[in-house]
Amino acid sequence: MYRSHVLVCGGTGCTSSGSETLISLLQEELKKNGLENEVAIVKTGCHGLCAQGPVMVIYPDATFYSMVKPEDIPEIVSEHLLKGRVVTRLLYVEDGGKAKALKDTDFYRLQHRVALRNCGIINPESIDEYIGTGGYEALGRVLTEMSPDDVIETILASGLRGRGGAGFPTGMKWKFASGNRGNVQKYVCCNADEGDPGAFMDRSVLEGDPHVVLEAMAIAGYAIGASQGYIYVRAEYPIAVERLNIAIKQAREYGLLGKNIFDSGFDFDIDLRLGAGAFVCGEETALMTSIEGNRGEPRPRPPFPAVKGLFASPTILNNVETYANIPQIILKGAEWFASMGTEKSKGTKVFAVNGKINNTGLVEVPMGTTLRTIIEDIGGGIPNGKKFKAAQTGGPSGGCIPAEHMDIPIDYDNLISIGSMMGSGGLIVMDEDTCMVDIAKFFLEFTVDESCGKCTPCRVGTKRLYEMLDKITKGEGTLEDLDKMEELCYYIKDNALCGLGQTAPNPVLSTLRYFRDEYIAHIVDKKCPAGVCKALLSYKIDADKCKGCTLCARNCPNGAISGKLKEPHVIDQSKCLKCGACMEKCRFGAIYKE
Repeated sequence: MYRSHVLVCGGTGCTSSGSETLISLLQEELKKNGLENEVAIVKTGCHGLCAQGPVMVIYPDATFYSMVKPEDIPEIVSEHLLKGRVVTRLLYVEDGGKAKALKDTDFYRLQHRVALRNCGIINPESIDEYIGTGGYEALGRVLTEMSPDDVIETILASGLRGRGGAGFPTGMKWKFASGNRGNVQKYVCCNADEGDPGAFMDRSVLEGDPHVVLEAMAIAGYAIGASQGYIYVRAEYPIAVERLNIAIKQAREYGLLGKNIFDSGFDFDIDLRLGAGAFVCGEETALMTSIEGNRGEPRPRPPFPAVKGLFASPTILNNVETYANIPQIILKGAEWFASMGTEKSKGTKVFAVNGKINNTGLVEVPMGTTLRTIIEDIGGGIPNGKKFKAAQTGGPSGGCIPAEHMDIPIDYDNLISIGSMMGSGGLIVMDEDTCMVDIAKFFLEFTVDESCGKCTPCRVGTKRLYEMLDKITKGEGTLEDLDKMEELCYYIKDNALCGLGQTAPNPVLSTLRYFRDEYIAHIVDKKCPAGVCKALLSYKIDADKCKGCTLCARNCPNGAISGKLKEPHVIDQSKCLKCGACMEKCRFGAIYKE
C-alpha cells in the first residue's frame, strides 16, 4: 500500500516535453531517499492542460505541478514526498494566484468529464486500474441483464449523436444494422483516423483510456449481432497504437474479448488497422475501403454501411469519442446522459482548444456551453491582451465563428445555423493579428492536398478555389473573383462525392460571410489589414524613433536597409524581402509594417 501516488502525464504532448525523463529521474530519486516502497509513480494519459506540460499531480492531496523540469525532481522528492512540504513555485498559476489542486482551477471547475473521465487518472496500460474505476461492468451488465434491443433502445433514449462530425443519432445507426442477428456476418468499426489540423481529442482518449473503446465496441457488437471489430488508427499515433495493442492483449487474457465473453455465448474480438495518414480515410466508406486493403477512396451512398459496409457486410462505424460515452450511458442510464446538453444535442463534447489562447489543451463541456465560456473562462483568454477575432470549429470542414457569435450555445444545430459545424471537436482560436483570407487559403491548401481525386468537383474545384484565394492574398484578385468563388463553393458542396469535398468550401463561405471587408481590402486597397500576407506588406522606418544603431541594416539578408551611424535609416522597398528580420531586431520600435 502506497502513501502517495505521483501521476505523470504520458500523453503525446507531455511526452514530447520530456515527461519520460521525469519518470526516470523520479524513480532514481525515490530510491535514493528510500521511498520506492512508499510512493508509486503512475504514467497516465492526458490531463488536458497541455499548455502547462509536463504536468504532475501528487495524491492524496491532488497537488498540481506544471511545467516541471528535470532539475525540479530532487526538490519535489526531498521536500514534498519526504517532508510533506509543497513546492509552491511549481504550482499552477491562475489569475496571479496559486491553485493547489486541479479541481480548484477554472480550467477544470467548469468542465464535466464523461468521455475523458479516466484520462489523467489511471494508468492506461493497466486493465486492473480500468476495472477498478468500473471498467467492463457495463459490458457485463449488457451480456447478463439486457437484450440487444434493450441496448439499442437505451442508446436511442440517451440522445447520443455521433461525435465524428455529422452528428447522426448513434442508436439509430445501430438499429439500422441490427436486423438478421446471427445469420449475417457483421462488423463494428472505430474511426480513430483523426486528421483535422489542431485536433487531438480521439488520440488523447486512446492514449489515456483505451479499454473504454474496446468495451464500447463489444457492447455495440452485441447490440447489432457482430463478432468482429476493427479500430482504424493513424500510424502517426505511436503511443495510441502501443496502448491499444496492450489493451487488446490484456482484454483477451481476461476473457473480455474473444469467445464466450462472461459465459454468455457472445463472441467478439477486435483488431487494429493502421492508416497511412490520408485525411479522406476519415470518411466512413473510404475508411472501410482502406481496411479492405484497397486505396482509401469513398464509395457512393446508398447503400449505406449499415446495409452494405465493410467487406459488403452490414457495418457500424463510430468515432472514438462516441464510443467513450457508451459504458457510462449503460451504467448510469439514458436519462442521466440526456439530462446534460441541449434539447437536440445531448451530453458533453470534447474540444481540442488551441491557437491564440492561453490554456491550450483538451476540454470537455456540456453541449450548449457558449464559445465565450470555453475561450475566456476555461481557456484563460487571448494572450498578450489581444482581441478575439474568430474561432474555427470543425477543422477544414468547418467555418469561422466571429466575435458577434461568442455567446451562442455550442451544439450541432446552432453551429450549422451560423455557417460552421461541430466536426470532431477541433477549436482553433484566432486573434486580431490573424488574416481571415489567409486562414481560408490555409484550409483550402490542406483540402487540395488531401483530396483523393476520385470526383472532379473536389479534385478540380478545390484547386481552382485555392488559386483564387492565392491571387487575392497576392493583391491580384478582383471583386468579380468573390462572386466566382461563392458560385464555385456551392457547386462543390452540391456535387462532391463525399463529406470531404462537400464541406471543403465552408471556411471560404464563412469568411466571406463575416469578414468580407478583409477580402475587399486585399482586392481594392491592396492591403492586408492583419499584416500577414507578405505580398501586400511594406516595412517602414519611423525616422523620429530610429537611433541609427545600424542593427537592422546588419541583419537584413538582402541589404535593403541603408543609412549612416546615428542617423535615421531607410528601407529600399524594391529590395525588401519582407522577412521581418529588421522589425524583430529593432530595439527602439522604430520599424513598423503596413
